Amino acid sequence: MGLSKTIWSNPAEFIRNVRPENPVIFFSPTQLQATARRFIDGFPGMVTYAVKTNPSEVVIENLTAAGVRGFDVASPGEIRLVRRLAPDAALHYNNPVRSRAEIAQAVELNVKSWSVDSASELEKLIEMVPADDCEISVRFKLPVAGAAYNFGAKFGATVELAAQLLARVAEAGFIPSLTFHPGTQCTDPHAWESYIREAAEIGRNAGVSVARLNVGGGFPNHRLQAVLPQIEDTFALIDRVATEAFGADRPILICEPGRGLCGDAFTHAAKVKAVRDGAHVFLNDGVYGALAELPLVGIIDRIEVVDEAGHKRNGDLESRIVFGPTCDSVDRIPGELMLPADIAEGDYMVIHGMGAYSIATNTRFNGFGDLTIATVLSLKV
Repeated sequence: MGLSKTIWSNPAEFIRNVRPENPVIFFSPTQLQATARRFIDGFPGMVTYAVKTNPSEVVIENLTAAGVRGFDVASPGEIRLVRRLAPDAALHYNNPVRSRAEIAQAVELNVKSWSVDSASELEKLIEMVPADDCEISVRFKLPVAGAAYNFGAKFGATVELAAQLLARVAEAGFIPSLTFHPGTQCTDPHAWESYIREAAEIGRNAGVSVARLNVGGGFPNHRLQAVLPQIEDTFALIDRVATEAFGADRPILICEPGRGLCGDAFTHAAKVKAVRDGAHVFLNDGVYGALAELPLVGIIDRIEVVDEAGHKRNGDLESRIVFGPTCDSVDRIPGELMLPADIAEGDYMVIHGMGAYSIATNTRFNGFGDLTIATVLSLKV
């Protein structure tokens, strides 16, 4: 994977001049920093970034430049990455299951915030992590609602267990906090409400004053033309409900957006390898590459098609089945896409809103996956 050193005006200029044979991810630092400032100015608490979403160095560097001072990390590798690029940043090690070796490395790298969702893992932290000025956040889960993907299927304690764990955290001398994840791509602000109210109840049942409440990720990016995320409405709801639920004991709020921060700062372009018998479209990228999450989270319909000269195809839209380049039959974009009828071999399918889980999950399966990152001033084609 290579990073182009040239800064281009937009994706069309790059396509017209380079005519790339391999897929390209276009990155707009201006868009990323503007989104970061939108979160920093609007969210009623601390904004951290979920590194797993897009661990590119340019992302971390630009978020730091925009004022992001905290990062949600899930492994020693991510911890070392952020420590190198943003040495003074706060690190929240929110993967709730870790080996003893991973815990030891994080302690050595001065991690001060941890999450947990089980008694056995909590006792491991109590044994190995110095309690001085260290926070342990108990992660809990509720039935998923209003999200594209259920993050509670793997992690999260029941509310009953969460109260027990929170009491044990306080007893052991750690800063007692709570965290949750409402699910990915939550376009309905009310996805957060029941979690925040339940967090207050967990604190009361534990007899513990909750120091900080991490309201997770779940903040959406713009994937569907007909659904424009209303991030400020979500911020306002979180602010109001936190005050209603906790009253005078309202904790410090934290959020850890991933796709909500980086998703709209990247646009993806894949070249059309063939239009088989005038029907099926084959691309040079697919679900084993930068389009890996589409079968899980759903299609992005913010799509344009341009020819090799960077000119948009404007034919009538037709429903097309779209395949990736590998010899695996599952390498297919879910559903059918509405694409211009005049789409042709050598064209480029340009998908906006592709910053999340594209670069991070790209593989080299079947010899494909050579992905270039190109910096642009604007993502408008």
